[in-house]
Amino acid sequence: MQQPVAAWSRRALVPASGVAASALVLFGFQLPGWGHLLLVASVGLAWWLDRELGADLTLIGVGIAIVSATSVEADVAWGAFFRIGTVLALAVAVPFVLDRFLLRRRAITFPWRSREKKTRLEIAYLVAVPLLGWLILPFYFIRSGAYLNWPHITDLSELLRFLVGVIAVGTWDELFFICTCFALLRRHMPVWPANLVQAVIFVSFLWELGYRAWGPLLTFPFALLQGYLFARTRSLGYVLSVHLLFDAIVFLAIVHAHNPGWIPIFVY
Repeated sequence: MQQPVAAWSRRALVPASGVAASALVLFGFQLPGWGHLLLVASVGLAWWLDRELGADLTLIGVGIAIVSATSVEADVAWGAFFRIGTVLALAVAVPFVLDRFLLRRRAITFPWRSREKKTRLEIAYLVAVPLLGWLILPFYFIRSGAYLNWPHITDLSELLRFLVGVIAVGTWDELFFICTCFALLRRHMPVWPANLVQAVIFVSFLWELGYRAWGPLLTFPFALLQGYLFARTRSLGYVLSVHLLFDAIVFLAIVHAHNPGWIPIFVY
C-alpha cells in the first residue's frame, strides 16, 4: 500500500466524507437520486481541490455507483446469486483496471502477505475471532430479529449457495473497502480519518445486506478494526482470514436462527 503524503490537507476530508455520506444515502436510506447527486458533487469538489484526490475519490465513487446499480439485500435465488456476484466483481475490477491502465499507476494493490512476522497478539486474535463470533452473533441475529433479513434456507442447493455467498461477500469486503477505499484514502490522510471514512461506506453496505436493527454497533467497530489491522500488518491475507473466520460463525448463526434444531451449539 502506498504511503500517504507527509502533510495532509484537512480539506481532503470534506469530499471524502461526502463520498461516505453518499454511500449512507444510497445503501442505508436507499435514496438513489440524492445519493448519486451527493456522490457526484463530492467527487467534483475533490477534483476542484486536488487532481490526485479527485482521481482517487473517482475510483471509490465508481465502485460505489456500480454496487448501487442493484439491490444487495441477501438473496440466494440463482438470478440474484449471479446478479449480485457480477456487480460486486465489477465494483472491484473497474477501479483496479482504471488505476492500472488509465491512470497508469499502482495505487490499488492486493498485498497478500507482508514481510513482517505476526505478533503473538495478532496470532491470538485469529484464535479469538471465532469465539467472539460465537458469543456475539447469535445473540445479535436472534434477539434483534436481523436473521429474518436473510432467506429461510432448508434446501441443500440454497444452503451451499448461501455458504459460497458469505465467503464471496466477505472476500469482496476486504478487496473493496480495505484494499481499494481505505488504501486510496490513505494517500491523502492519516490512518484514522481514512479508517473512519471507509468504515461508514463499509457499514452502509452491510446495512443494506441485512445487518440492521442495532447491527452497526457491531459492524462499525469491526470495519474500523479491519482497517487498523490492515494498516498494521499490510497483509490482505491476515485481514481476510479474520473476516472469513468471523463470517463462518455468521453462516452458522443465521442457519441456526432459521432452524433452531440445526447446529445447536449457541448460547443466547
